[in-house]
Amino acid sequence: MALPATDSPRLVLLRHGDTEWALAGRHTGRTDAPLTPDGEEQARAAGRRLAGLAPVAVFCSPLTRARRTAELAGFTDGVVDPDLAEWDYGPVEGRTSAEVGEALGRPYEIFHDGVDVPGPVDPVTGDPGTTGPRGETLAEVRARTDRFLARARPVLAGGGSVLVVAHGHLLRVLATSWLDVDASFGVHLELGCAAICALGSAHGRPTIEAWNLVGDDL
Repeated sequence: MALPATDSPRLVLLRHGDTEWALAGRHTGRTDAPLTPDGEEQARAAGRRLAGLAPVAVFCSPLTRARRTAELAGFTDGVVDPDLAEWDYGPVEGRTSAEVGEALGRPYEIFHDGVDVPGPVDPVTGDPGTTGPRGETLAEVRARTDRFLARARPVLAGGGSVLVVAHGHLLRVLATSWLDVDASFGVHLELGCAAICALGSAHGRPTIEAWNLVGDDL
């Protein structure tokens, strides 16, 4: 499936390329993990696939992996927007879903469980860990994506595409803002590293024009 051509305003999303933590399935929120060499090549490939986009504006997360992805993709004039930083995972930072699920005693799903969960089980005593530093609630992440959209919509109203380079969970929540649905719907919007998406409108309603396009999909 190719990114559909259109003359209508739309929001194009690009997730950053691979990092070591992403490859390991570790929740990478505010940890400023760099791209791997493969992640850098993914970013360049995304730039080649988006070569004809010519966005009227580019917005980027302040975290290095997103800013480097934008740079390698050829979008060097992006405006850094703090509201596009990844979900602050708090006590989940650096842990995999399997590790968090072990502490919970059941499968873990961030859109349902949030990040206010027990720490790792003590390997000696078997006692569950205490909750670490507080992260963001899903509602707080959604508030940030709503704020960003409020700033992006006047730009879109002038015509053309706006490119957003950011992170997996953040972009999934941003899509729920665009669609005006509950933020928990983001659980259904899987998004790979260096994937490209497009959010548009039809018949006066917000739409998903394309989602999770990677590799040869474009």
